[in-house]
Amino acid sequence: MEQLSGNRSFGGTQGVYRHASAETGTDMTFSVYVPPHEPGATLPVVWYLSGLTCTHANVTDKGEYRAACAELGLIFVAPDTSPRGDGVPDDPADAYDFGLGAGFYVDATEAPFAANYRMWSYVAGELPALIGAHFPADMTRQSIMGHSMGGHGALTIGLSLPDRYKAVSAFAPIVAPSQVPWGEKALGGYLGADRAIWRKHDAVALIEDGARVPALLVDQGDADNFLAGQLKPELLEAACAAAGIPLTLRLRSGYDHSYYFIASFMAEQLRWHAERLGPAQ
Repeated sequence: MEQLSGNRSFGGTQGVYRHASAETGTDMTFSVYVPPHEPGATLPVVWYLSGLTCTHANVTDKGEYRAACAELGLIFVAPDTSPRGDGVPDDPADAYDFGLGAGFYVDATEAPFAANYRMWSYVAGELPALIGAHFPADMTRQSIMGHSMGGHGALTIGLSLPDRYKAVSAFAPIVAPSQVPWGEKALGGYLGADRAIWRKHDAVALIEDGARVPALLVDQGDADNFLAGQLKPELLEAACAAAGIPLTLRLRSGYDHSYYFIASFMAEQLRWHAERLGPAQ
């Protein structure tokens, strides 16, 4: 693992790192904020998954999480959203919603994407092992959050691994990718035409099929131009109501899909996570 940069911030350290990933077959870059802490202490880890077109840098530069993480004692990890590099296949039409920057947090099974697009295994397996080995992380206390495509990733990974993640939240997530254009394109392209296979990568379908977590938190701007066509939080609301999952869905008046929206409510979400991460076991 190579450290690309390190900066002091709010008493802690914001670092950016690169390593050769066995899962993706490429170099992968990610950022980690480690708050101030006593020598020998281990700290809970919050995973943040970014949305379409993003890298680790979007939330690192614009997410405004460090003050809250320093106050709450949270390590904040931001992976990339897809493999990158020479030979990594992209959308044939160079569209923004598939291929590079749009891994959708699945392990692709369709050619030519299957060799590199293994973002589920990278985020849920390989990168946590690296974080546990190289940072003062208490891996018994992890939570996960994300935005848009990354909100989809946080919800689906959190619902699939409820014993690992003590809190799951999202900003403007794609809650039912099987039912919207972004998701239909991505899941079809990466996983093939069998929609039954898509269900484990669809938060609403996972809940319908029995997945459970103690609670979910979603912040959604009501001025988001993707709200009606791609996000559809009412589908998650209905699924959680039918399953008895407590969902806090906060519609934020006048807010759009941007990082201005995310930064406005990041500290609130992190406090919600900290309450559920609790003390070390």
